[in-house]
Amino acid sequence: MNQILIPISPGELLDKITILEIKAERIQSAEKKANVSNELGMLNKIWSDAVSEDKEITSLREQLKSINESLWDIEDDIRDEERARRFSERFIALARNVYVTNDQRANIKKLINQHLNSDIVEEKSYQDYA
Repeated sequence: MNQILIPISPGELLDKITILEIKAERIQSAEKKANVSNELGMLNKIWSDAVSEDKEITSLREQLKSINESLWDIEDDIRDEERARRFSERFIALARNVYVTNDQRANIKKLINQHLNSDIVEEKSYQDYA
């Protein structure tokens, strides 16, 4: 199947790129790594053709990658707890941390979109829990 091209906000594209960067760093399988590298190369080309990255975007990109690294670690930890059938306070804390961290991620993506005047605006519909 050929690629499916879709309109996407800059924040969403950069989110996908940072996740692929993390996969490229952490995945061990050579076959999976090759697939990740292929997709990452394509998306990096699209990003660099579309966006002149300034200091603000570079900073937001670094923050987004850091948040996605945290999410990766949280998801790994929660899967370990699930696998061991340990549904303790730690499991609950990890599960809660997923949505708290995802909210931080959504905020950074929104800041990227605002900074670049994106005409695509990602909206969340969750009720505030604070």
